[in-house]
Amino acid sequence: MRKPVGMNLDMAGLQELSRAECLSLLSTTPIGRVVFTERALPAVQVVNYMLDGEDVVFRTTMGSRLSKAARGSIVAFEADHFDPVTRRGWSVTAVGPAHLVEEPGEVLRLARLPLVPWGPGHHDQLVSIRAELVTGRRLS
Repeated sequence: MRKPVGMNLDMAGLQELSRAECLSLLSTTPIGRVVFTERALPAVQVVNYMLDGEDVVFRTTMGSRLSKAARGSIVAFEADHFDPVTRRGWSVTAVGPAHLVEEPGEVLRLARLPLVPWGPGHHDQLVSIRAELVTGRRLS
C-alpha cells in the first residue's frame, strides 16, 4: 500500500490524526467511554459528554463509581464513529487526570453547557478530564 503524501500511517496502515483533528472529532459525537481503575481492575463506563475547550466534561451521580474514580486519578476517555457500510471511521483516545468539579464558579459555568444526562437518576456531579495525551486514528 502506498502512503499518501502528507499522511502519517501507523503499523496497521491506519491514518494517525493530529491533536487538533482528534479534538475536532471528539466535538462531533455525544457518547464516549471512560476507562478507569476500580479495585485494582480496569473498568469502563459509557457517558454522554461535551468538550469544554480541550477538557472532556460529563455528569455523574454523587458517590457513583465514576465520581470515586475522578478524584485526581489518571483515566482514559475514548470516543469513535464507524460506518459499517462504507467501512470508514475514526477512534480518539484522551488520557489525563480526572477531577470532580467543585469550585462554585466553575460549577456554575459548566452547568450552563447543554449537557443533559441520558441515563436515569440525578446526575448532579460534574467531572472534567484534562486531555493531556490525545491520540487518534482514522480508517478510510
